[in-house]
Amino acid sequence: MTAIALTIAGSDSSGGAGIQADLKTFAALGVYGASVITALTAQNTRGVSAIHDVPPDFIAAQMKAVFSDLAVKAVKIGMLSRAATIHSVARGLARHKARNIVLDPVMIATSGSHLLTRNAVAVLREELLHRALIVTPNLPEAAALTGASLARNEAEMEVQARHLLTEGARNVLIKGGHGHGRDSVDLLVGQTLKRTFRFSAPRVATKNTHGTGCTLSSAIAAGLAKGLSLVDAVGEAKAYVTAAIAAADRLDIGKGHGPLHHFHAHW
Repeated sequence: MTAIALTIAGSDSSGGAGIQADLKTFAALGVYGASVITALTAQNTRGVSAIHDVPPDFIAAQMKAVFSDLAVKAVKIGMLSRAATIHSVARGLARHKARNIVLDPVMIATSGSHLLTRNAVAVLREELLHRALIVTPNLPEAAALTGASLARNEAEMEVQARHLLTEGARNVLIKGGHGHGRDSVDLLVGQTLKRTFRFSAPRVATKNTHGTGCTLSSAIAAGLAKGLSLVDAVGEAKAYVTAAIAAADRLDIGKGHGPLHHFHAHW
């Protein structure tokens, strides 16, 4: 049976992040991608200039259309923007018995633009954290979700990840891309995992990192849709994103933070 993954996220008009990055990732990894759009952004490599939120009832209609017809094996959740959107998505996930949910708590774009209202952070934590198989915050997002300072090392990263487990998360992948040092290290902890899994890759010197978080979370969802274990899905996703970042400078897109090269293995 064809592996199908669904992305529930915002649209990036420049094509580097959000829905567009997710669908590119699914395609590059051999998975059929469907989409539910939560917001439209007027966006390019230099920033987000406007956001138009999709009405909650239309988000629900999109979810119903997809789940009533397609055998969705994994769901990636990205930009949700506001509390009303989160409520709608949470109800839809429960109604359609969605599984293998990957929650990327998108709060701030690579350019620095805010993509989630401050009053929606608590709603996201309360309504979606426990529904996801895995949550994938970067360092600033983990700090915001836990009310802590930015983690400075792996020990502090793990403390924050485990704090999210106490908040109801089942598994947490805390990403070290915003950190420093020769290597970029991500840590995976879980309620039932017997140990902490460490995923490390050499840090790539490039400004072209637009859509990195979207790409990683959708790559994990693609792996889960294909039947991989969670640990294997994370490992393969880390390898894919690292290669896409390494190849990013082969593209010449925009004047700011350019996108990853999602099709580095094909072009």
